[in-house]
Amino acid sequence: MKLIIAEKPDQGLTLSKQFKTKKHLGYIEILPNDLFGEGALVTWAVGHLCQLAAPEKYHSEWKKWSLDTLPIIPERFQYEVTKSKAKQFNIVKSLIRKPEVKEIIHAGDAGREGELIVRNVVNLSGVNKPMKRLWISSLTPKSIYEGFSSLLLEEDTRSLYHEAYTRACADWIVGMNASRIYSILLKKQGMSDVFSAGRVQTPTLALIVKREKEIEEFVSEPFWEVIAGFSMNGKKYEGKWQQNNESRIKTKELAEKIAGFCKGKTAEIAELNTERKEYQPPLLFNLSSLQATVNKLYKFSPKKTLDVVQSLYQKGIVSYPRSDSSYVTKGEAEAFPDILQKLSSLPAYESLFPVPNASIINNKRFVNEKKVTDHYAIIPTEQVTNPERLSEDERKIYDLIIRRLIAAHYDQAIFDYTTVKTMVDKRAEFISKGKQQIQEGWRKVIFALDKEDDDILLPLLSEGEEGTVSKIKVKEGKTQPPKRYTEGQLITLMKTAGKHLDNEELEKVLMKTEGLGTEATRAGIITMLKDRKYIDVKKNQVFATDKGKVLITAIGDKILASPEMTAKWEQRLHEIGEGKASPTVFMEAVKKLSSKIIADAVDLSKSWDFNGLDTDSIQRKTTKRSSGSIGKCKLCGGNVVDKGEFYGCSNYSKTKCSFTLSKKILTIKITKANLKKLLDTGETELISGFKKGEKAFDAFLFWDEGAKKISFKFPSKQS
Repeated sequence: MKLIIAEKPDQGLTLSKQFKTKKHLGYIEILPNDLFGEGALVTWAVGHLCQLAAPEKYHSEWKKWSLDTLPIIPERFQYEVTKSKAKQFNIVKSLIRKPEVKEIIHAGDAGREGELIVRNVVNLSGVNKPMKRLWISSLTPKSIYEGFSSLLLEEDTRSLYHEAYTRACADWIVGMNASRIYSILLKKQGMSDVFSAGRVQTPTLALIVKREKEIEEFVSEPFWEVIAGFSMNGKKYEGKWQQNNESRIKTKELAEKIAGFCKGKTAEIAELNTERKEYQPPLLFNLSSLQATVNKLYKFSPKKTLDVVQSLYQKGIVSYPRSDSSYVTKGEAEAFPDILQKLSSLPAYESLFPVPNASIINNKRFVNEKKVTDHYAIIPTEQVTNPERLSEDERKIYDLIIRRLIAAHYDQAIFDYTTVKTMVDKRAEFISKGKQQIQEGWRKVIFALDKEDDDILLPLLSEGEEGTVSKIKVKEGKTQPPKRYTEGQLITLMKTAGKHLDNEELEKVLMKTEGLGTEATRAGIITMLKDRKYIDVKKNQVFATDKGKVLITAIGDKILASPEMTAKWEQRLHEIGEGKASPTVFMEAVKKLSSKIIADAVDLSKSWDFNGLDTDSIQRKTTKRSSGSIGKCKLCGGNVVDKGEFYGCSNYSKTKCSFTLSKKILTIKITKANLKKLLDTGETELISGFKKGEKAFDAFLFWDEGAKKISFKFPSKQS
């Protein structure tokens, strides 16, 4: 009899539901059939049933967080059963040990983590039995049956296990040592929170903090542009003044002077250029591109997208979700006509059929076996379902996956881009740009996501035409700071390891595996950064918290925060999974790195400067907010205490005393030290950097006894 071990309960249920079965506690019995002549047993993990042992399990002195014990590097790593999942582990172990079980079928997710999860359970069972591997990319009955009929040998995926095991041990060493050293040293600075650091999460956080710093330091500057309306033999269009390809003018006076010069003058079309561009249909989805697209359209977090597409996979209607490939093999492409035929009968898609290209089997943009890694692109399976029968979230994502496949069978979209140079009085140059859609192509299937795709139509013009300036205006603008990342952009940024690429380069990089984390882990890293209070996400924008800024300020530009280093490591791990690199050599490098991380932290801590960051709030997260008095209330004489988001009077619950002070005033954080000085002496130290609109100023906060409130007091100007 064979024992099939799945990664999750619902996966085990899906694998067995096409057979006659009996349900038992923690497993399912498959009755004898043509595929399993003696029948089979199906059981499952519940995600990770096993975990790497805690430091104190190796040496008792490692339990205490101390500089003296670092670096912590076990001689040999040990896995242990997760306490909360011990019941299911014991069920699986007892099934493995059954004498009638002669062979184990590893049916974890066909990827790095799935390989590790099931093998760990088998290894900890203490029994060595023959093993084979079920490796499938969809959970349709057909795919499951074919997978069980053509199982891989155990050694076929052994290198993938070595990759996953090496990754887990490396992350344990880096994370354990980095988290301890920075938590210990920052505690000496008065911050008693735990500062978790890691091989992937810290470089990702560094990218977010870098953008936050760029925004904070950005100084907006005004500029002016001159916009002219032209009339050429009754044909009207607009143009923007430019000189040396620059349209922004630094002073209002110069802009108005240019506008005054051009008003009512003659105009002539000096140049007219039209360029035709063809846009191929977008690639099929891998997980990163799906997460980025769904975030842009529907503001779903990457984790939510992964969870939803995982549920579609469990239903058997889309292929394996954690894929890093945007391609399929000819085997999948052969099934596309049948899938499209089924889709054409659904009301939501019938207007898109017939497709211009009945088959894409010879189109290497989509069908390329050399570029299919462990899994092919995320596509709808032959088990086509009407999206209207799904939940709203499932419907949105399933629809996007369907439309990507349909769009792949359409022709390219073609646009003509026209640039017109108009000279006013043969001296002032104006540029007008417009485009025309020549062929809709795949855009019929996938509507453009960007507002800028709206067509700007120009009239039919020709070089040499003459007319007049019919209107002229000066438009004021301001330079804008960089935008915060959305969660979808963060996924793409992690994929590209922080490199700034144009669209063509980006598309190439998105096909590869290098980057921060993997398709399967990136959403989890972002969630981890949220849970550990390093980032906030508001209205789909990612903000770095003061805690996140403190950690990255402490690390500086050292290797722990380097996206490039982490991307190289991810590539080396991938090579271990392919059997091309040595886990032992990799782990030796990791051990040296942990020692360097500790040395860097100790050295940098001597010159740390967290000026401008609210380090008090980081202390408060662990101490649950100080209940001690900061000073006496100016209104009632009660105690002023820390109330979390603000300072307030402790008598509020008794007398409704209204004394409060926000911890942030005009972008500046008000520290306990300054509040204490205000309560004791009537005013704070001089505080720099208050911002009101675009204006920054310095001021004292002082208690206005007459008005019974806190007000600004400006320093006297030096004569």
